[in-house]
Amino acid sequence: MTRHQGNSNDKKKGTSSRQGGPKKPSASRGNAPIRKKPKATVKSDSKAEPKPAKKPNQAPKTPKNPDELRLNKYISNSGICSRRDADIYIQSGNVKVNGIVVTEMGHRVKLTDEVIFDGVKLNPEKKEYILLNKPKNFSTAGDDDIYSPSVLDLVRSATKSKIQPVGRMDKTTTGLLLFTNDTDIIRKFTEPNQKTSKLYQVTLDKNLRFEDLEKIISGLTIDTHRVYVEEVTYIDNQPKSEIGIKMKTANIKVVRKIFEHLKYDVIKLDRVTFAGLTKKNLPRGNYRFLTEQEIINIKNI
Repeated sequence: MTRHQGNSNDKKKGTSSRQGGPKKPSASRGNAPIRKKPKATVKSDSKAEPKPAKKPNQAPKTPKNPDELRLNKYISNSGICSRRDADIYIQSGNVKVNGIVVTEMGHRVKLTDEVIFDGVKLNPEKKEYILLNKPKNFSTAGDDDIYSPSVLDLVRSATKSKIQPVGRMDKTTTGLLLFTNDTDIIRKFTEPNQKTSKLYQVTLDKNLRFEDLEKIISGLTIDTHRVYVEEVTYIDNQPKSEIGIKMKTANIKVVRKIFEHLKYDVIKLDRVTFAGLTKKNLPRGNYRFLTEQEIINIKNI
C-alpha cells in the first residue's frame, strides 16, 4: 500500500506514465514563454488617434497662399495689438474686411484687402525701427546732391519693408540716423515744433572764442529767426575747436548756420545722440534694430 501511494503522488507532480521518464518542456507545444513586442514599435491604422474637434468659428484648412496672411497677424503687424488680443476683437465683431464683418478664427486676407479695426483703416506692414551710424558721403532722399549714394543703400539688406530715414542728413554729416516705416514716428520727429533733444559734436576750423560761446547760449538771430540751443560746451580734454551742442531742431543745417554766422567753418558734424538713442556698440557704417524697450521709449517721448 505504501508503494502504491507513492506512485500516485508522483503522477500529481507532473511525471509521465509513458516509458522513458518525465516529458521535457517543448517550445513546439506552446510551452515557451511568449515575447511581446513593445507597443511603441507597433503601428496600426485601426488604432489611429482621433482628430481633435474643431474650435468654434475655426476656418477649415486650405492651401496657404504666399500673398495672404492670417487676419490676426495682419492686425498685429499694424501695431494695434498682439495676435491674441486681435483674436478677441475678431470674435467680438470689431473687424471688417472689405466692408464685411469677419468673426471666424484663422480667416486669411491679402495685403491689398481693406481691413477696418474699430472704424480705423489698418496698414498691415510690420513696423521696423533701424538705427544707423551714418558715414560720410551718403545722403538722405531728397538731398540736393542727387549723385551721392543714398543712405538707404546701407540698410537695404536689413528688411524688405519700405523704410524711410527720419529727417534729412547731408552727405558730410555723420552719426545717428533712424529709419522706420512707422509714419507716426516719422511725423513725430520731423515736425517743426517737436521737442526731441539731439546732441552733436562739432569740429571747427579754429578755436571757438568764449564770447562767441556766450552769444550762442544767449541766442542768435539768423535769417530773421531767433535760434536757441539747450546746451553748448567745450568738450573735455579736447581742443577749443571741439564743441558739444544740444538742440531740439529737426533741421541739421541750423547747427552749421550757428557757427557760420559767427565766421567759423564746420569741418565735421557728428550726431552723437538722437531721442535718447546713442552710438554705443555701433561702429560707423553699421546699423542695428531697436530693442522693444527703445521702441516704447521713442513712442512715449
